[in-house]
Amino acid sequence: MLILLAFIIVFHITSAALLFISTIDNAWWVGENFSTDVWRMCFTNNSVCIAITDQFREYQSIQAVQAAMILSTIFCCVAFLVFILQLFRLKQGERFVLTSIIQLLSCLCVMIAASIYTDRHEELHKSMEYSFEVSEGQYGYSFVLAWIAFAFTLISGAMYLVLRKRK
Repeated sequence: MLILLAFIIVFHITSAALLFISTIDNAWWVGENFSTDVWRMCFTNNSVCIAITDQFREYQSIQAVQAAMILSTIFCCVAFLVFILQLFRLKQGERFVLTSIIQLLSCLCVMIAASIYTDRHEELHKSMEYSFEVSEGQYGYSFVLAWIAFAFTLISGAMYLVLRKRK
């Protein structure tokens, strides 16, 4: 049981790390001379970064992605804290249902964020406010990490639902 518990804790911490990296790092959309995420757009030639503000077309979509990724990260961290609390508070044989619900909310939020970005990426990168052509890029590793974090949070949410507290 101790090995299973250690695996679940490591899996949850890995999910949180993936969410933090995909939310913060500047690599959702990359090209030869630029990289962009949901916060800013950077040129690799001269290391200049431009913040994505309300002057950009499709800014509402970017804000939805930002909010969903932040919520996902917060839910994942809260789920871990609730799991630790439930680990010491639950009676033997009870399930970690509250932890599972919070982790599945995290899963839902990251799915929403990545889905919005996937659907709206063409319109997002055609904005005239970019001083560089960014429509010729491709998805970066932060975007891929967001989808991997979706899978990890889904699996860990299901694990918590099945997990019972044993001695």
